[in-house]
Amino acid sequence: MFLFLLPALFFGWSLGANDAANIFGTAVSSKIVKYSTAIWLSAVFIVLGAYLQGGRGMETIRQVSAGSMLEGSISVLAAAITMSVMTWIKAPVSSSQAIIGAIIGLDLFYGRSVQWDVLWKVFAAWVGTPLGGALFGFLGYKLLSVPFKKLNSVVLQDRFLKIGIVIIGSYGAYSLGANNVANITGVFAQNLGISAATLIGGFSIALGVLTFSKRVMSTVGHDIVVLDHFSAAVAVLGESITVWIYALIGIPVSTSQAIVGAVIGAGLARGVDQVNKKTLGKIAVAWVNTPISAGIVAVLLALLFRGMGVKP
Repeated sequence: MFLFLLPALFFGWSLGANDAANIFGTAVSSKIVKYSTAIWLSAVFIVLGAYLQGGRGMETIRQVSAGSMLEGSISVLAAAITMSVMTWIKAPVSSSQAIIGAIIGLDLFYGRSVQWDVLWKVFAAWVGTPLGGALFGFLGYKLLSVPFKKLNSVVLQDRFLKIGIVIIGSYGAYSLGANNVANITGVFAQNLGISAATLIGGFSIALGVLTFSKRVMSTVGHDIVVLDHFSAAVAVLGESITVWIYALIGIPVSTSQAIVGAVIGAGLARGVDQVNKKTLGKIAVAWVNTPISAGIVAVLLALLFRGMGVKP
């Protein structure tokens, strides 16, 4: 059992390393929160979110993944490899797209019917996630900027922001754990049970945040639009609300897509229209390539195991 779970632990680590930027990246790059503080808050609340509200997403992944323990290991290993490569090239991507692409790849390879009746909802959520992030980022800025501007003292504004971003970032970490833990161990939920699967997945994501998350921080914080401190806080709030709503629905989505949308929404509400199109283009290409690449890697791994005489 433990050997089957090793790829999932690797996948969770990769997700944490990549997606920590989506929680506190804007705050750290804006120097509101120290990096060390951000990663420890993220780790704690990711585990809490995974354990308390990760079950609904587990059910969704379990519905689209009908293979054996070995196939589950192959799918999460393929997704982890894909995520690791994307992290190395500093491209925020979606663990949801990676695991779904791997599962579809294996279904096609083994000649099984793909669960399109469930997957179309997931695909629709992929489109809705950045739009939702942009909407909540835009509205959040418009609504919260009014009372914020009434704080006459700059010192009071700074103190309000520092406290607010810690609360918002912790909420974002909770949302990440609740939503994305299904991508890590959802394929094993039938064998492990929901509670054990959420804990194992949550701790693996937290480990990635603590050990290898610094590389992606600058992409979200600086390379999309230039954010002031208030916009950074609002962007994280918009991303957090979006991802948490999908966690309640039970559809794992991309925190990367949510934060990119929220950053753009907050920037537009602030009146900043100088979006870095080169960075957005790079991220968009990665979004398209992720499920395709994960599917191809999954098929190659399945062929490798077949060549070694290992059958699912």
